Amino acid sequence: MFVQRNLKWSIIVHYTWRSMIYYFALSFSVYLLHDYYDLFHLHLPFSTITALSTALSIFLGFKNNNAYDRWWEARQIWGLLVNYSRAWTREILTMIIPTEESEREEVRQFQRRMANRHMAYVHGLRVFLRKKNKYIKTDVEEIYEESNEYSDTESFLSQNEYRAFTKTNNPPNYLINLQGDDLREAYERGWLTDYRFTKLSETLTEFNNIQGRSERIKNTPFPRQYSFFSRIFVFIHASLLPFVFVDEIGWSSIPISIIISFVFLCLDQLGERIEDPFENRAEGTPLTSISLGIETLVKEHLGDTNFPVQKQPEDGIVL
Repeated sequence: MFVQRNLKWSIIVHYTWRSMIYYFALSFSVYLLHDYYDLFHLHLPFSTITALSTALSIFLGFKNNNAYDRWWEARQIWGLLVNYSRAWTREILTMIIPTEESEREEVRQFQRRMANRHMAYVHGLRVFLRKKNKYIKTDVEEIYEESNEYSDTESFLSQNEYRAFTKTNNPPNYLINLQGDDLREAYERGWLTDYRFTKLSETLTEFNNIQGRSERIKNTPFPRQYSFFSRIFVFIHASLLPFVFVDEIGWSSIPISIIISFVFLCLDQLGERIEDPFENRAEGTPLTSISLGIETLVKEHLGDTNFPVQKQPEDGIVL
């Protein structure tokens, strides 16, 4: 996620240079053939490009608005994860109560194990959601990516749990099931009453809901018609621009055509880059930052001061 007010031009150029070369080559070629060598006089009326620009603006605005809704929903979902993580940590510390004084230390270790497992769940969910789907991949290399390995969860789990965790098809859901097993054990040992068991189970269910909503966004691509036709329409628009301006302003049509094409290209890229918010790239939801924040608040509840180091924004980007 970009947090700096101004974007670096190196980032913009990285994702647009191929199209910009095409815009320049086309505009320059049209100028040479039309004015310099006077080989042809193909001129399009200004009203043609005006109608196309208006339609394209409406289309891109609609696409970008819906793409932003997906991005914002993803951020809201992970905001809920922060809130329920606070509630979950507080509940396991205050509601799981030993029946005898001799069990107090055992209960304390039991609570810590469940809190640690929750931190593993948060980091595991981040890694799980950032695994790339084949239909998301493009030929553009990302210049900002975060390491995305389940090894981030190893310090929070026992060796047996971690080994089983990494071999399942849905590792975060595996940890949720383990939490449910521990709740049942606490209930059977009398550490939870019926009411407290129900309340903790409800909070645990909310984690299922959060994960399910995240998976829905992850596994349901933005309608490909919008992405495909927006690229086609931007290409057509950019290809026609030089023919509109070259007869009226001559060599000035080159920079004018490039600038206008660049504007529409950026509008198209804005929606294209945020429509999949759980991808491991600069415009995505800052899952790493949120995960580290949740780890910090859980450890604070536990009285642990070994907080993770929050990574500072790199070039104004928080991942």
